[in-house]
Amino acid sequence: MAWIVKPSATMNVERRAEPYLTDAMRATLSSEVLPRYERRHAALLPALHMIQHEYGWVPEQAMLEIASFLGLAPAEVLDTASFYEEYWLKPKGKYLISICRSIACEFCGHEKITQAVKDRLGIDVGETTDDGMFTLVELECLGSCGTAPALLVNESLMEQATPERLVRTIDDIYAGKHAGGH
Repeated sequence: MAWIVKPSATMNVERRAEPYLTDAMRATLSSEVLPRYERRHAALLPALHMIQHEYGWVPEQAMLEIASFLGLAPAEVLDTASFYEEYWLKPKGKYLISICRSIACEFCGHEKITQAVKDRLGIDVGETTDDGMFTLVELECLGSCGTAPALLVNESLMEQATPERLVRTIDDIYAGKHAGGH
């Protein structure tokens, strides 16, 4: 197996004028998070969660700011954020379609649902539509095996999903008939 090398030492990080890790976030980390841990390094996951909760993803600039704040090497922050699937390292769509691919959903045809989304939106798993509306991912388990196939549209669970029902939901979102976003 070949190693996948990340260009963390030579990355060119786009920067915006205002920081992602705001003064209020730093204060919360200092007063509420850091006291719970013996070492500052242990606050890395909560700091990444804080950024993602606020912005919907973890920008490279934010990783540098977290590294500086916690006294870590930027590569440690990038390696941690890229290791866990729950962190988004690029912007995701307003609507996240998460299709379960566990064994129960596999037996019940999750592949047809994924294919219907790919066909309708013109994206592959892990991609976002050009208009920024939808991102498609597959997950290992949603814990709804008795109602497989299952999926999420943002945080709304769709049980006994069908390709037609999900495409109809996508069309309703585009038509403005579906509330939500992230």
